[in-house]
Amino acid sequence: MHIYAVINQKGGVGKTTTVSALCGGLRLRGRKVLAIDLDPQGNLSYSFGAEPDGKKAFGVLTGELTAAEAVVHTSQGDIIPGGKALSGADAFISDTGKEYRLKEALESLLSDYDCIVIDTPPALGILTVNALTACTGVIIPAQADIYSLQGIGQLGETVVPVKKYCNPGLRINGILLTRYSPRSVLSRDVTALMEQMAKGLDTVVFDTKIREAVSIREAQMLKTDIFSYAEKSNVAADYSDFIDELLKKEKN
Repeated sequence: MHIYAVINQKGGVGKTTTVSALCGGLRLRGRKVLAIDLDPQGNLSYSFGAEPDGKKAFGVLTGELTAAEAVVHTSQGDIIPGGKALSGADAFISDTGKEYRLKEALESLLSDYDCIVIDTPPALGILTVNALTACTGVIIPAQADIYSLQGIGQLGETVVPVKKYCNPGLRINGILLTRYSPRSVLSRDVTALMEQMAKGLDTVVFDTKIREAVSIREAQMLKTDIFSYAEKSNVAADYSDFIDELLKKEKN
């Protein structure tokens, strides 16, 4: 069982897009996948066709719902929806052991799925810490810009204590460059800096880079994943290559 948390506190780097593509691509490979939306914006829930009110995910974290009760079955797959109710998580979830709420809730579902993929908010609060505690690996989507570098550095500072105190087996699978332009000198220069930063986090920059594509936004509007909407597009090929690379690394 692999539980991936897709994290970067910088917004607009393709977290939700990556979660959607990862879930869709894994399903095409015959995996049974559960998506979890921990973002108060609820964009992943919307793209799955689930009601993005956050009551399902928030109920799991507060213990009002079991994980199984919170799962919604959609044409895009199974999801525990997120949304605006999660915006109060840091205030409501404050007791001892708060970091383990999601991990403990998911234990009853581990035999039902091959993989769980968690979308996280652009912040390093209790929602992200719960994702880090529950997951087996972290995927960091990032753009080739200085702000993404800053966000990755701050995330690294959060990962270290979580790994020490909450999840000793936690590892960063890699940094995934999104909206990438191979012709840009800046992109190449920042990529080199990210590779240096990745070494400091004991991880790598994935060889696969995700190109910018309007078909991504079109698929989101139609509440579907990129493989269902434009399976022959360049960006679908990029995400497929990324998934193959990720699965290959998991076997090594």
